[in-house]
Amino acid sequence: MSDAPFPGIDDPSTPAGRNFRLLADIPLRLSVEVGSTSLKLSELLDLNEGSVVELDRQANELLDILVNGTLVAKGEVVTVNGRFGIRVVDVVATEARLAGLERRA
Repeated sequence: MSDAPFPGIDDPSTPAGRNFRLLADIPLRLSVEVGSTSLKLSELLDLNEGSVVELDRQANELLDILVNGTLVAKGEVVTVNGRFGIRVVDVVATEARLAGLERRA
């Protein structure tokens, strides 16, 4: 038995491979969440240039990597040719990802 999470997905002669090819070109939105906070409307209206909003995450914590709003991994910020990037450090277990999708349905 294969250790791969999706055996046959790379083989277009298998049902899994054919199904994957049908889905492979569907666009997905990947986003990275640095943190969040709750504000009252009055606090939001008081924000101006130079305001600092404290988030609920420590500076040394890994960031959440989300695909279409579902947590799929944790990572750290890197720079690539002067742009921000994210290095994947930990991939969320399949069961946890699927549970997140079920809650959204």
